[in-house]
Amino acid sequence: MILASVRKVVRHGTRFPTRHQSTGLAPRPSRLRYGQNQSDPRGWESVIGLEVHAQILALSKLFSAGSGRTLGSANSQVTLFDASIPGTLPVINRRCVEAAVQTALALQCRINPVSTFDRKHYFYADLPTGYQITQQRKALAVQGQMDFSVLRSENVPHSYYHSVGITQLQLEQDSGKSLHDAVAGKSLIDLNRCGMGLMEIVFEPQLSDGEEAAAMIHDLILILKRLGTCSCKMEEGALRVDANISVNRPGEPLGVRTEVKNLNSIRSLANAIEFEVSRQIAVLESGGIVENETRSFNFSAKQTLPMRDKEAKQDYRFLPEPNLPPLRLCDTPPGTPTDKTNPHIINIHDYRETLPEMPNVQRQRLMTETGISIESASQLVDQPNHLAFFEKAMTHKPQNPQILVNLLQLSVVEMLNILDISLEQSHLSAGQLVELAEIKHNDELPHNIILKALKTLVEKHYPSAESLIQEMDWRSTVRNVNLIQGLVTEALRNEKKLVKRYFKGKDEQKVAVSLAKIVDKSYPGDLDMKLVTQVIRDSLKEMATNTQ
Repeated sequence: MILASVRKVVRHGTRFPTRHQSTGLAPRPSRLRYGQNQSDPRGWESVIGLEVHAQILALSKLFSAGSGRTLGSANSQVTLFDASIPGTLPVINRRCVEAAVQTALALQCRINPVSTFDRKHYFYADLPTGYQITQQRKALAVQGQMDFSVLRSENVPHSYYHSVGITQLQLEQDSGKSLHDAVAGKSLIDLNRCGMGLMEIVFEPQLSDGEEAAAMIHDLILILKRLGTCSCKMEEGALRVDANISVNRPGEPLGVRTEVKNLNSIRSLANAIEFEVSRQIAVLESGGIVENETRSFNFSAKQTLPMRDKEAKQDYRFLPEPNLPPLRLCDTPPGTPTDKTNPHIINIHDYRETLPEMPNVQRQRLMTETGISIESASQLVDQPNHLAFFEKAMTHKPQNPQILVNLLQLSVVEMLNILDISLEQSHLSAGQLVELAEIKHNDELPHNIILKALKTLVEKHYPSAESLIQEMDWRSTVRNVNLIQGLVTEALRNEKKLVKRYFKGKDEQKVAVSLAKIVDKSYPGDLDMKLVTQVIRDSLKEMATNTQ
């Protein structure tokens, strides 16, 4: 649903104030991103607003006892109310209201103590009633804000924080699904999804490009999963995104927008926005006019395609839902004179007190408390089991948390993927990882030996990393200069062809690497390969000096 407030922004060019946080990170890049060349110094800027439909994770549907599972055989999860049998009436699902309240609080929304339901009339075969029960006039929550981070990538030179306003969050029914058989020339209807509870979240148009939109949806998914209010399985339709996109010259009113519907993956969202922005700019620069239309996204072709125009305003004939009273919530701390202990009343205060730490707050806390980078903090927040492991390791007070998190996120993760096991299934303990991080920080052992020790600790049980190091006698052998010098001298004596190539100035780097591998193979134990390579170079230089 496109709300009137969003329409007003697009038509009249009113800009919402962008809210930033003081983070110490690089400033948010300018919106001026497109067409910055000599022929067009003014360039273009794009404005994107998103609407998200999140299917509520509940045992039953919003207004009926129909199962909250939608993946069964077609039309196997349909009640009489879902099929719009005369005489059936809606009964609101308490769990759906609780989920919406939790989500609204997490998104810093103002929750209305009284909200109402309306009928939105339109006629599709997968909507048996001919109307959808929604909250058009007075939604459950309004005026929120979502804070998220955009991480450095190929298209983003610096990581930064951004905030986007939320117009409103409302409860509404989902429709069924139409299945089109082109061969038979028929359309089939599956009503399993019909009546499922949805949270529609309308964001203000304060995004600049596909990367910002993708980062915002990524964080929204983290929030909803952490709350347990939506499965966020976009491939199953549990989370669907519509993108409203327009372009304009800096300082000019917002351009005509198009709406790209039902984007079902984060990468599709980013690609659809980038294509649509480029398409609109090309249309305007060729003297054309951008049509106010609804478009779909073809993932294979990575293009948006027209579905229908929006010039003719559709009359949804919004009417108050006569079979549902206003939804009333209270917000009182326990024990106050106005405390309502009726089990049928939902108290906003109860959910505010139990709200978990939000991803963006968690990132900033990790950065502040440990000094790790925003990229490392974001990766930890994305993987709760790794975050718990890291926080347990931090109780050992490592000198350099960034080295610790790098070992965890790069080396350990790679080993776990190779072994096809989880962190919990490995033998590595938080204390052992801290030991290795300290050894690396103090440069007590080379990186290749630390990785070998790490792999061993992941695969086998040892009381400590130090016990493994002592058993392998790495401290006394890997950096034994006399031992390495002897091995290098022998290799240079035996590999006269490689030495000759080096002195001819052919592939000096490859010759040094080849000689280092030969030295490594000649010794049954482990060596500091960086030191081996350095001794080889020094020995070759000395040989060159002596022959002159």
